[in-house]
Amino acid sequence: MQIRSKRSTTTSSPTTTVDGSREIRVRAFRVGFIGAIGVLFALVLGGVVGQLSSLLVYVGMALFVALGLDPAVSWLQRRGLKRWGALVIVVAAVLGIVGALAATIVPIIVEQATNISQDFPTIVWNVQHSDFVAWLNSISPSKNAVSDAIKAASDWITTPQNLTNLGGGIVSAGVKIAGGLTGFTIVIILTLYFTASLDSMKRYAARMVPARLRPGFRDVSDEITQAVGRYVIGQAALGALNGILSLVFLSILGAPAPILLAFVAFLFSLLPLVGTLSGSIIISLVCLATSPQTALIAGIYYLVYMQVEAYIINPRIMAKAVAVPGALVVIAAVAGGTLGGIPGALVAIPVAASIVIVLERIVFPRQDAAI
Repeated sequence: MQIRSKRSTTTSSPTTTVDGSREIRVRAFRVGFIGAIGVLFALVLGGVVGQLSSLLVYVGMALFVALGLDPAVSWLQRRGLKRWGALVIVVAAVLGIVGALAATIVPIIVEQATNISQDFPTIVWNVQHSDFVAWLNSISPSKNAVSDAIKAASDWITTPQNLTNLGGGIVSAGVKIAGGLTGFTIVIILTLYFTASLDSMKRYAARMVPARLRPGFRDVSDEITQAVGRYVIGQAALGALNGILSLVFLSILGAPAPILLAFVAFLFSLLPLVGTLSGSIIISLVCLATSPQTALIAGIYYLVYMQVEAYIINPRIMAKAVAVPGALVVIAAVAGGTLGGIPGALVAIPVAASIVIVLERIVFPRQDAAI
């Protein structure tokens, strides 16, 4: 039987024509209205996701940390401890390390900030009359450009009106720090829950797939969680190694606040690709306050260290953690940083490793079996 489609705004019920064929008439207004409702729902859903973006970031970071702690918890479980006991030991050790670092770093930050505020004119004069600035002035067109720029910056900072604006920025920064502490607390609480219930979360996730596919799903999920956990531990090991070596080197070099700078090296080393480079530049610039020679030696040290880390240390640690091609690591880190900032850069490589595991364990075998 021949079927003809014809648009109409009067009825949506099919009718029979004189020759016995069927006409299907569609209500254009109804279709447009339903489509508009769908678009409106999508906009509302996007707005809700945008409002909950901070919470989603907290959940993602907590799950990321929980996967990083799970290998240590599982290792203690294999030695006879129950999961809750292993969780308490691991979390207590992590919080103890964080507390010790905070107790060491915070007084140094307060002391250095106080010293800088009290000795700021002297610091400016020393920098302005240093040999390095004199050399820069000698190669500048006006022969005094760098000194003038330093003096202008000093005058701007010491202007009362600018100090008021700067104070507002400090207050805003304080609010952001308070929000960061709140987020840190939320992440810790969620990490405890996720780490304690990781096995049950995997079981619930496995129940969402058909029964015949569950064994393979469990194998793939276990492999993904192990890869993410190994990556977190490997990145933390790289950061700790950089921090310890930086502390020893900067203490011998006589750099200002070596403990604080070593902590900066540790934090920046947690970021893939650009973290070590960014931290090295900051540390070298801080060493410039002591002398140009100190900054030059620090720069040379970190240049050598980055080569050793990139070609010797990093491959040995990360090759056992995630098997991801080098080009994909660069693309994933850049894309993650562009889309999600620092959190995105942190989780980009584990996500790429998870995609590689899914492709190798599920997609490629199915494609090969279809030949």
